[in-house]
Amino acid sequence: MKKILVILALAAASGVVIAALAFNALTGPYDKGSKEYEIVDIPQGAYIGKAAGILHENKLIRSELLFRVVAKLEGDPGIKAGRYKIFRSYSNSEILSMLEEGKVYNDNIAVTIPEGFESYKIAERLEKLGLANEARFMELVGKPEAFESKVDFIKREGLSSLEGYLFPDTYFFKKGTSEEEIIETMLKRFEQVYGQSYQKRQLELGKSLNEVISMASIVEREAKMDSERDMVSAVFYNRLKIGQRLQSCATVQYILKERKQKLSDADLLIESPYNTYKYAGLPPGPIASPGKKSIEAALYPANVDYLYFVAKKDGSHTFSRTYDEHLKAKAKNFAE
Repeated sequence: MKKILVILALAAASGVVIAALAFNALTGPYDKGSKEYEIVDIPQGAYIGKAAGILHENKLIRSELLFRVVAKLEGDPGIKAGRYKIFRSYSNSEILSMLEEGKVYNDNIAVTIPEGFESYKIAERLEKLGLANEARFMELVGKPEAFESKVDFIKREGLSSLEGYLFPDTYFFKKGTSEEEIIETMLKRFEQVYGQSYQKRQLELGKSLNEVISMASIVEREAKMDSERDMVSAVFYNRLKIGQRLQSCATVQYILKERKQKLSDADLLIESPYNTYKYAGLPPGPIASPGKKSIEAALYPANVDYLYFVAKKDGSHTFSRTYDEHLKAKAKNFAE
């Protein structure tokens, strides 16, 4: 009798061990060591049973029933809706933990557009990241009317190009986002930054939006230090007041297909309305996308009477009131 009881006890124990091993095998990784994964969407309001069906359909768990059992054993945690990147090497418990904590997969691609980027550089960067077709993007930059119904200021201002209005910032786009949607996002970011206080100041100055952003873009390209932006802005405004040409190298660089370290005398004679060495006044439009600080400098120039500035080796500038002072500053800076 004792032998029978011992045998039965051993059989029961063996059964428990086998059942435990089977349970662990069926609720463990679908494919241990695998680097394969699936992107799955758990809909809003989904319960454990619904999630189990989605996971089983995508071959991420072996048994819907046992996944629900694991959930029961772990206290029936709530799950969060969202898109998840789940590897086949994850166990049921690991997957459940992801869904409970809401560790959703962010498949957005980050793209940073620095201050002073021209539209073609923005297009190049987006194409490099696989987010846009460069040619299509540039085509749309030249068609602001395509965005009139979506962005208020475009129709109001009668813009001929979107150059300067693609606000420099860090954006997050999904692959497959259209060029139109990307541009619209950047334009709306500009609209958000250029709020009522800026618009009010623009009216006080008696300037159009195009004039302010054109000035801001020149300041962005000319000034390297934030502390000098309002001074650079003042120099150009002072020149405009007396009818003196802006003579901004940045505007000539904008005309050139390839940027140069130093402009030649021939470059300064290029026939273009953007050549501020040849023509007085602001260029027809912005030459780059200015950041917030350059926009503020264009709206709030320093109260100074400088007409000239020359760059120093450290990126700062020496400002002068007269041409003679300017020549002396140039000689001194080049001698250092």
